[in-house]
Amino acid sequence: MLPGAAQAAPALDGAEMGWFWVLPFVGILLSIATGPLLFRKCWHAHYGKIAAAWSLVTLAAIAVGFGAPAALAGFVHAMLAEYLSFIILLFALYTVAGGLLITGDLGGRPWSNTLVLALGTGIASIVGTTGAAMILVRPLIRANATRKHNMHVFVFFIFLVCNLGGALTPLGDPPLLVGFLRGVEFMWPAVHLWQPTLTSAAIMLGVFFGLDAFLARKDPPAPHPRARLKAHALINLPLIAGIIGAILLVAFWQSEITFDIYGTELALENLICDALLVTFAVLSLWLTPDEHREANGFTWEPIREVAKLFAAIFICIIPVLAMLQAGHDGAFAFLLRAVTEQDRTPNEQAYFWLTGGLSAFLDNAPTYLVFFQLAGGNARELMTSLAPTLAAISMGAVYMGALTYIGNAPNFMVAAIAREAGIEMPTFFGYMLWSCAILLPLFALVSLIFAG
Repeated sequence: MLPGAAQAAPALDGAEMGWFWVLPFVGILLSIATGPLLFRKCWHAHYGKIAAAWSLVTLAAIAVGFGAPAALAGFVHAMLAEYLSFIILLFALYTVAGGLLITGDLGGRPWSNTLVLALGTGIASIVGTTGAAMILVRPLIRANATRKHNMHVFVFFIFLVCNLGGALTPLGDPPLLVGFLRGVEFMWPAVHLWQPTLTSAAIMLGVFFGLDAFLARKDPPAPHPRARLKAHALINLPLIAGIIGAILLVAFWQSEITFDIYGTELALENLICDALLVTFAVLSLWLTPDEHREANGFTWEPIREVAKLFAAIFICIIPVLAMLQAGHDGAFAFLLRAVTEQDRTPNEQAYFWLTGGLSAFLDNAPTYLVFFQLAGGNARELMTSLAPTLAAISMGAVYMGALTYIGNAPNFMVAAIAREAGIEMPTFFGYMLWSCAILLPLFALVSLIFAG
């Protein structure tokens, strides 16, 4: 599209970057963590400007250190190759699922909450973690609206539906889709990860049921359900199926037609997928009666907040990913050396914890790719002789996205929707206290049994 642009776009050399390049990314994370807590009114009024400021700091630093062309190339790649498809998929699922209205009374009781979380966990690998979350979060909010203690319901919802449930197919979570596009068989995650996923889900559902039953005793008695569950605006169901089909289109069709925009290659199938997703969202807005969205409490603020903050995150993360991709020549070399034993065999537990730990704060798809390449990058070998290594990388990238609000996009989306509905969701660090207290012991058990 721009003749000669590929030659004009210099690559960003992560090997030349020191630790100070991480500061803008740390800055945006601290802003997200402390803004709603320390200066709530200012944050909610100006979070877009604050996010934009950190983005400009990052791009200005790259321009000073490596030249304006490098900064422009990094910005174009982050926005077009990574952010564009990410936010279009979220927008489409948020819009379509937001039009699907489920009326009636789920009860808000421990057993019904547990069943909803189990259902969401089960369908997340089919409709994706974002799709499952957007379909179920609003009915769950309404079911628990009268309860005094309801925050924990949505914390566990993030753990299970937004993360763990997506571990069995490439449709479930972006890292597994990256693996599929690199040659990993479609059903490989289901065959090799069903045991740790089922074990982890069962333990978490058991812990949730016990906690929910304990807290329910402190709540005023809830009225018995009087209205049967009923789904409205069912036209959105085939639109959700269409979104899944569009993702599968990218997975199974390789056109080999690309467009180069200042060094960033955009595949034809990706552009067609994005166009289809936007089309499905527009159809949902056109075909869904406005009163159904109003009854759902649907507003644009949650997706607006996610779009602005994650745009800044994708920009501020540019130097961090470049340093990771520098491998043993970059500032993160000590982390990469930790995944190899002295006899040069892979250390599965190190792969699990390092992939997961970085995925909790970075985009888990490129983090997965970094460690996938570090383990050899040969999908056939990783699926066979190095299957434990690939399993450890996959589990770490998917499971540990639950450790922070920004570890996986649905986490932040669910928190924003719940908060807008009046649920007192924990702060950034408050959520991490929940996740570390509950998930780290579970992940330690998983690593000992399934990644050791």
